[in-house]
Amino acid sequence: MTARILVVDDVPANVKLLEVRLLAEYFDVLTATTGPDAIEACENGKVDVVLLDVMMPGMDGFEVCRRLKADPSTSHIPVIMITALDQVSDRVKGLEAGADDFLTKPVNDLQLMTRVKSLVRLKTLTDELRLRAATTRNIGIEELLSRKLADEKTPPRVLLIDERESSYQRIQKMLRQVAELDVSTDPHAGLFQAAETPYECVIVSADFANLDPLRLCSQMRSLDRTRFLPIILVVNQGEDDRVIRGLELGINDFLVRPIDQQELIARLRTQVRRKRYNDQLRASVAETIEMAVTDGLTGLHNRRYLDSHLQTLFDRAVSRRRPLSVMITDLDRFKSINDEHGHDGGDDVLREFARRLRKNVRGIDLACRYGGEEFVVVMPDTEAHIAEKVAERIRAEIEKTPFAVGKNGATIQVTVSVGVSSVKHGPDSVSELMKRADVALYEAKTGGRNRVVAKAA
Repeated sequence: MTARILVVDDVPANVKLLEVRLLAEYFDVLTATTGPDAIEACENGKVDVVLLDVMMPGMDGFEVCRRLKADPSTSHIPVIMITALDQVSDRVKGLEAGADDFLTKPVNDLQLMTRVKSLVRLKTLTDELRLRAATTRNIGIEELLSRKLADEKTPPRVLLIDERESSYQRIQKMLRQVAELDVSTDPHAGLFQAAETPYECVIVSADFANLDPLRLCSQMRSLDRTRFLPIILVVNQGEDDRVIRGLELGINDFLVRPIDQQELIARLRTQVRRKRYNDQLRASVAETIEMAVTDGLTGLHNRRYLDSHLQTLFDRAVSRRRPLSVMITDLDRFKSINDEHGHDGGDDVLREFARRLRKNVRGIDLACRYGGEEFVVVMPDTEAHIAEKVAERIRAEIEKTPFAVGKNGATIQVTVSVGVSSVKHGPDSVSELMKRADVALYEAKTGGRNRVVAKAA
């Protein structure tokens, strides 16, 4: 996992120490020694996480964080505040300024890297949502990101999974005026409750008698309904290994007992604020672009959306020196399907093909109906050889199971030809990328159909 990390500290030795640690993990590192320089670096874009020192002359870290979180163009960038201050009140002050975490010096390398990687994953999700929202602006649809976010004063609905009565009663008391809190004392029942109820955060105790709490957290991350639900893990003193493993599995934050009420509230508000922001982006994108950029028959994005968004994904891949691959698929002998079964039968095939296509690509991949019986899938962060394997899997999936057409339950055999191309390391463009995929598709069709051809970059 690569990302661009901004290190902000007025002491050169501190900057160098963090830079060396991050470079060893293959992160790109930017540095700044003053608050204004840090804000400017974030405004100029392409910063994924900020490591921010608190004690700086002029503008301290708290003020830098407040300004970053107040600006819509930088509010989504995760901020980890790093300082020698170790009082709970200092952590709360940082969290209330909008920080995503607060680490004290000397920083444990493993904790730091695990936390950075966890926040990079969250930033990647937000970036994808913002990119898709920005795409709608580019094609002439009203501004989405300027919409007012959900009222932060609305109490969030929170689930606490904790089987110890003394523990959950204490947390209930702390959150009485802050959240609508439900408690589940059975972790298995709590998993289903989290999946069936629109919670904005789940707090998981690490003190189960007969269950590994990280197993519960990993199960929530594996379910579609709870995949993006914030998880805060409550651990005891000395459970650093469990915290690190939890962050690797995808928990969003943690608290160490004894719990400070203000820190609990501040960390909960941070998670709820981020979830509401991403939920608002998802809802805005979904409701605003559905008619304009969605193919009515298959439910996939249409060519209009592809033409705009592919350029954005291409530019991002080139600027970050990341791979990007494209596949173009074409249903073999589709005209004969229309001739034999009518356009309604052809539509049945297109809908089912789109369903299978969607099932076999990732959430971050962009699947579109290109026109007629042609479909395009854009795969960010995907090397050519991986894209070819994905294309082969899709081809096999289409060939394996016959397609149902018409109301009488008749089935027909369908195959697909696929052309694949990837961004070149040298000079390249979107048009050349698509042209290479189209040429590969032509070779697949003329070479006998029902096959994948990948053009070497």
